[in-house]
Amino acid sequence: MLEHNETIELIAKAQKGDEEAKTKLLVHNSPLIKSIIRRYMNKGVDYDDLYQLGSMGFLKAIKNFDASYNVKFSTYAVPMIAGEVKRFLRDDGYIKVSRTLKLLSSKINQFIDNYKKNNASDPTIDQLSKEFNIEPQEIVFAMDSAKVPISLYEKNDDSDSSPSLIDKISGEKDNSEDVLDKLILSDVINDLNEREKKIIMLRYYRDKTQSEIAAQLGVSQVQVSRLESKIIQKIKTRFLSEER
Repeated sequence: MLEHNETIELIAKAQKGDEEAKTKLLVHNSPLIKSIIRRYMNKGVDYDDLYQLGSMGFLKAIKNFDASYNVKFSTYAVPMIAGEVKRFLRDDGYIKVSRTLKLLSSKINQFIDNYKKNNASDPTIDQLSKEFNIEPQEIVFAMDSAKVPISLYEKNDDSDSSPSLIDKISGEKDNSEDVLDKLILSDVINDLNEREKKIIMLRYYRDKTQSEIAAQLGVSQVQVSRLESKIIQKIKTRFLSEER
């Protein structure tokens, strides 16, 4: 890493259009960029693409940095780098879909919101199919295309040391802290109802797909997807509350 004074000098040059200064800052801060994008791996985006996104955020940090902020440049750059990656994941999604499919998904979600105002439950896939005059499987595909899944690789916070949910479930470590994690997880699973327990068992211990689970439970894949998201959120919330 560069010394603070050298970094400030290079930033000043880069802000005046010195490409060599930008390149030097990028090269010397490559470990910082890599350490941040590691948090977003296993989310459907190639490592090289993540690095490019991180580099774009880093260049934005160079452009907008002001020495009068009285903070280290690396401190200022971290949220800019992470923000660029998060913005991509939020706006572009994990799965690229057409504008037509996005529009259909938006209309379906709007209909569901309006439907729930006057009903105690969500509309069924068949009801949505009749409302939009398309096949049930197209409804399911449109709804899933716009959904950002809760990743088991997601960190509880933005620190490198924070464990992901998959770390907690897999139980790869064997120390006292991990024993506590296993006890908490066991507690959470015990609090689930029978159907929720079955979904967790089939999905994460028997490696079944959502469609296979749906067929076994006699429900739709959409219902399994929603239930899985709720269960993972419940697990995540419990771990966060225990760690406070």
